[in-house]
Amino acid sequence: MSKLTRRKFLRLAGVGLASGAGALGFSRSASAQSGAARIVVIGGGFGGATCANYLKRLDPGLSVTLVESSKRFVTCPFSNYVIADWRTISTITHNYAATQKHGVEVVQDTAIAIDAIARQVSLKSGKRLAYDRLVVSPGIDFKWGAIEGYDEAAAEVMPHAWKAGPQTLLLRKKILGMRNGDTFILVAPGNPFRCPPAPYERASVIAYYLKSYKPRSKILILDSKESFSEQALFMDGWDALYPGMIEWVSGARGGRVTSVNTKTMTVATEIEKYRGNAVNVIPPQMAGNIARDAGLVDETGWCPVDPRTFESKKHKGIHVIGDAANAAPMPKSGFVANSQAKIVASAITRELRGHAPFDGVYVNTCYSLLAPDYGISMANVYRTSADGIQEVSGAGGVSPREASAAFRAEEAKYAAGWYASIVADIWS
Repeated sequence: MSKLTRRKFLRLAGVGLASGAGALGFSRSASAQSGAARIVVIGGGFGGATCANYLKRLDPGLSVTLVESSKRFVTCPFSNYVIADWRTISTITHNYAATQKHGVEVVQDTAIAIDAIARQVSLKSGKRLAYDRLVVSPGIDFKWGAIEGYDEAAAEVMPHAWKAGPQTLLLRKKILGMRNGDTFILVAPGNPFRCPPAPYERASVIAYYLKSYKPRSKILILDSKESFSEQALFMDGWDALYPGMIEWVSGARGGRVTSVNTKTMTVATEIEKYRGNAVNVIPPQMAGNIARDAGLVDETGWCPVDPRTFESKKHKGIHVIGDAANAAPMPKSGFVANSQAKIVASAITRELRGHAPFDGVYVNTCYSLLAPDYGISMANVYRTSADGIQEVSGAGGVSPREASAAFRAEEAKYAAGWYASIVADIWS
């Protein structure tokens, strides 16, 4: 990583270190008039669970309720390593015991409607939750049908595995079932989508498995884009580790997929048709269902927000964080959601006390493994300004292209450390 040392970056990011209440502007002992305020958080992922935890850390007097339909959360970060058999699904599965210990009420239910006027959330069980402030962190949904022939039923044959859990295990099963000499096809989505480097990391870790057990097999990446995140680093790694195994086809060269056929296992582009023995289709994405139903999205399919507080530009009193928010130029990643959640927790507690929110500093880092001992990374820092969210020039960077094997191995170790830190920050 250039220009920003790891120590300085982690200090700025605050994961597991300086990310407590004091770092966000209040002592834990301060409670004041906001103690009676009711905060409801929808979604228990990187954004929602973090925000719920930090609201209670910043002001223990708040009434904070987290609504999450699942008892356990399976992280998309590190799910690629389950597909490659480097990890088990249990090692990336987390519960909400720590969240409850913070004093957050965890309601296992599904939010089905938001009444922004009455300030109420309706749940699938029939229960209604009143709120003074609402945080919506629903993640993504898929644009089923955007690719002809690809719907929820097709995903059982050509898995997307872009929501971690059963789909992750299904794709792993498809890869394990390939024969030596078979072809794996990965269909990459257009921007914006969840975790920009992840499709190319996925191709890399699957290549590692195939090289080890089915070395005559090939990987074809069909991409609607003309470039992708950390492209030079990935391609350098592919040339070094998997020469001749991975082919990437850009949109202009015929990579834009128009339809799929699960019966013939074919993928059609604007130029050619391909047959795969295992196919991974990552479809176009949009904000989660509850955000769309509540009228929080615009024509982009994402939620426009105030860059300082992430309060919805559609409805006052509702904050949208994580993948569902349109917070460009910030990417949609778990680390970004965690960073946004802390800033929003601070903004809410300050505003409840009648104070103006701070101008936030948001951070992102993404680690990708191309092999168990070959890691690459990127980091970015963002600030709010009169023009919105701006990337801080010179405050981030990517792994150097010219790096030793020892350096790449250290990056792989940092990736494991990063995951342990962010998981501890949210679920421990």
